[in-house]
Amino acid sequence: MAGTPKPFFVAGRAQTAPGLLAVLNKHKGAELATVCVPTAEAVDRALTAAVGAVDALRTLPAYRRSEALFHVARRLRERAEEVARIVCGEVGKPIGDARNEVARAIDTLRLSGEEATRLTGEYLPLDSSARGENTEAIVKRVPAGVCSFITPFNFPLNLAAHKIGPALAAGCPFVLKPDPRTPLSALVLAEMLAETDLPAGSFSVLPVTDETARDMFVTDERIRVLSFTGSSRVGWELRSRAGNKKVLLELGGNAACIIDAPISRTDLERIADRVCYGCFALAGQSCISVQRILVQRTIYDAVLEAIVSRAKQIRAGDPLDESTAIGPMISVEAAERVERWIDEAVKAGALIRTGGQRVGAFMEPTLVENAPAQSKLVCDEVFGPVAVIQPFDSFDEALASINAGKYGLQTGVFTASLTHALRAWNVLNVGGVIVNDVPSSRMDAMPYGGVKESGLGREGVRYAVQEFTELRTLVLRNVGRPRREKRDAAAGSDPKGDSRAILSDSMSYADAKSLSDTAT
Repeated sequence: MAGTPKPFFVAGRAQTAPGLLAVLNKHKGAELATVCVPTAEAVDRALTAAVGAVDALRTLPAYRRSEALFHVARRLRERAEEVARIVCGEVGKPIGDARNEVARAIDTLRLSGEEATRLTGEYLPLDSSARGENTEAIVKRVPAGVCSFITPFNFPLNLAAHKIGPALAAGCPFVLKPDPRTPLSALVLAEMLAETDLPAGSFSVLPVTDETARDMFVTDERIRVLSFTGSSRVGWELRSRAGNKKVLLELGGNAACIIDAPISRTDLERIADRVCYGCFALAGQSCISVQRILVQRTIYDAVLEAIVSRAKQIRAGDPLDESTAIGPMISVEAAERVERWIDEAVKAGALIRTGGQRVGAFMEPTLVENAPAQSKLVCDEVFGPVAVIQPFDSFDEALASINAGKYGLQTGVFTASLTHALRAWNVLNVGGVIVNDVPSSRMDAMPYGGVKESGLGREGVRYAVQEFTELRTLVLRNVGRPRREKRDAAAGSDPKGDSRAILSDSMSYADAKSLSDTAT
C-alpha cells in the first residue's frame, strides 16, 4: 500500500490538499505512493512567498547558503539507499543507475555549496579611451530574483538538484514543478531543505497537474528566470509564452557518436561496450543517449559486429535486480511510439540488426542499419533504446552529417588523431564534444547545454549560478584628480577645442555647461 499521502511544500512548509496523485511503480504498475496535488491558489501563495524572500535570501551570508546546501548533500548521503530505491521505483531505472544518480546529486549539491562562497566580481579600469580617464568600475553579480523550475522524469533527483543547488548558491528563491509521474525524488530534496534555516519562502516544490497551475510556472510576471528541462517541442512553446523573463532551456537531441579508424582489437571491445551503454542505458531515455553511430568505412563491419554482439548480452528485467541493465520505459505509450518509429523506418528500407521487439513498456535494445536520412529514427529524438548505424568515408563527411541536423547537444568522437579531435571541436555546432567516449558522458561540474533545437543557456553548477545572476556595475570617477581639460588649459592649450571633445563625456550637465560657458 502507498501509505499516507505525501505533502508538497509551500514556502518551505509541508502542505496537504484533497486532490491526490498516484505515483506508479514503473515496472510492476502498482501504486508506489500518493502525493497531494497543489492547487493554483497554492502556487500563488508559493510565488508570493518567494517574492517576499528575495531580499532575505539575497542578503543571507554566503556561508549560510553554503551550509544549507552541504546539509542537503550530507542528508542525501545518509539516506542514499532509500532514495535510490525511490528513484528506481518511480522511474523504472535499474538500481545501479539509481544509485549513480544519487551519487551525482550529492556531488551537484556539494559543488553548489562550494560555489555559494565563490560569487566574485571584477575590477574594470575604464581609461581605455580618453572619455574614461580617471574613471574605473567595479562589477558584481546579484541574484536575478524568483526562479521557476520545471524538471523531467528521467533524472528526477539530479536534474532537480542541478536547478535547486545553483539557485540557492546565487541567492534566488524558487518554485519547482517536478514531472507528475516522478515527483517523489524532488519532494525528498524539499524535506531535507526544510531541515535548514533558509529564510521562509526560499523554496517551494509543487507537483501540480492542473493546467492553470502549470501555466503559472511560465507566465506569472513575478518570475524572473524560467529554467525548463524536457522536450524541444514543449521547451520552445514555453519560451514563446514566458514574456520578458529570462528563459533557460535544456532540451532534446539525437546525439551522434563518430568511430574513427584505425582502432585495435582491444579498443574495439571497449568502444563497443561504451557505445552500447550510451545507446541503451536508462532505456535510452536521456537527451544525450547515443542515437546515431557513424563509423569509418574501413572498420565498419568489425564495429557493427562488435556492437551487435554486445547489445545481445544486455539483460532487461526487474530494476531492483542487481543484474538488470535495462528497465522499462516510462510508460507503455512511450514504448509503443518507439515501436512505431522502428516499423516506419523498416518499411522505408531500414534493416534491424538486433532487437526491435516490445513487451509492454519494455523495448529491446535495438540497432538499425540503413535507416533513411529523413526517417524519424535519424532526424528526431527517439528517447528510447534505439540507435542507427551508418558508414562514412571522410571525417569531414561525418562532421557535416552531424551539423546538418536540427539538434546540437553533445557529440562523441572515438579517434587516435589529435587533429581530428580538434577539428571536431572547432567544426561541430554542438554544446560539447566528448573525445574517446560517448556523448552520454556528463560531469556535473562542466558546462552543459546545447544549440539550435537543443536549447538556450548552460547548466553545470558554476555556469548555472551565473545564469541565475545579473551583472551590476558601479562606475567611479576620481574627482580628486584634475580633469584633462583643466590640465591642458593650465598648460596653455585651446580650451574651446578641448570642450567640444569632452562634452560627450559622462560628466554632469552643470559641469558641461560650465565648461562650455568658459570656452565661449
